[in-house]
Amino acid sequence: MTSDAAPAPTKPTRPGWRDVLRRLRQPKVAVMLLLGFASGLPFMLVGNTMGFWLREGGIELSAIGFLSWVGLAYSLKFLWAPVIDKVDAPILGRWLGRRRGWMALAQLTVMAALAGMAILKPEGGLVAFGVMALVAAFASATQDIVIDAWRIESSNDGEELALLSAGYQLGYRAALLVTDALILIAAAYVGWTVSYQLMAVLMGLGLLATWFAREPASSLRAATAHGSLLTPQGLFDAIAGPFIAFFKQHGSWALLMLAAISLYRLPDFVMGPMANPFYADLGIAKETVGAVRGSFGLVASIAGIAAAGLFALRFGFVATLLMGAILGPGSNLAFAYLAHHGADTNVFTAAMIIDNVSTGFAGVALVGYMSSLTNVGYTATQYALLSSFYALLGKVLKGLSGVAVEQLETGRTLLEAYSLFFIGTALVGLPALLLCVLLAVRKPDPRVLANTAA
Repeated sequence: MTSDAAPAPTKPTRPGWRDVLRRLRQPKVAVMLLLGFASGLPFMLVGNTMGFWLREGGIELSAIGFLSWVGLAYSLKFLWAPVIDKVDAPILGRWLGRRRGWMALAQLTVMAALAGMAILKPEGGLVAFGVMALVAAFASATQDIVIDAWRIESSNDGEELALLSAGYQLGYRAALLVTDALILIAAAYVGWTVSYQLMAVLMGLGLLATWFAREPASSLRAATAHGSLLTPQGLFDAIAGPFIAFFKQHGSWALLMLAAISLYRLPDFVMGPMANPFYADLGIAKETVGAVRGSFGLVASIAGIAAAGLFALRFGFVATLLMGAILGPGSNLAFAYLAHHGADTNVFTAAMIIDNVSTGFAGVALVGYMSSLTNVGYTATQYALLSSFYALLGKVLKGLSGVAVEQLETGRTLLEAYSLFFIGTALVGLPALLLCVLLAVRKPDPRVLANTAA
């Protein structure tokens, strides 16, 4: 006698270690690793590392602060992201496809701009040098848009997306190690010009990855469906739609959340452009800075990231956000302490450890919290907007950091001015800390929970 009862559903099995290792051998994982490296390579070269080069060239602190505004391209990339998403790249788009075409164009532009910075040099004309840095930043931000899209569209399932995301992060962190630490050692021996030329050549790894990457099927379908037209209404919906959905989901708390996000990393952003000039003025050799960053700093950063992940698992995203709001600004005080001790390698190493643990923890806390706020159906776009929004205010204000140090120097020594500046940047974190306290003690709106569950 047979039964008509339907078989009991089986639970999906989690992939074993052999399956994970087998997937790591996929060509697209290797491609993602190189694309992550290409994505991270220009970031410091048009930011803090460039500031070290400028200060050694005798450029005033105020000018270094103003030039840090080229990094605004990373915070404003959502403005042209809809165009990149819907329109093929000139010439290369027809040959390589929409995603790969924009990747190749952005990478070639970054290579040319970095080479231009190396040729011009700060002393060859600061305005022209700054224009090259701006071009590199704009092309780099464009590359980020396309690589994120390729990563998501190339994933066949959640496990593969996790593998590609891990590959991207590993490649990106490797690039930061090269451009924030190893380049300082190289510059001590072969000079800044040759070092930046080498970085332009290294961008070729991104072109190699683009050549071997496969155009996502969804991108090919979108290119066929939409052609190369983007209507004004479509552009408005692409930019405003995620914000509208965000306010509908979080209600009256949305503004408080956005305020906390925009102020959270403000101490780091405002201090950032002055960190490397401070080391130069302190008298610490750039090869020493690079060696400490690449050893103690790297280990401390990994420890901070791991601690934040464990803390979030135990206490949740909001509690982790609150802890990061304490640790992040507090680390700036370590630099104020360093300013009173001169070129003491031991104190510098201790400050690097404190800073990397704190910033690693705070960075993971903010990323986790922002990820928890996204709405189903707008996840990728909302996260891109939130990640742009959190950095916008800080990147605007950091352009005035050099002016602040120069004003504080009146009637004081330069190192005393630096010390007061770092204390001030720590105090800038108090409003974010208060907002995080409010978020931690608030009771969730049942409507928000219902929308999130849906």
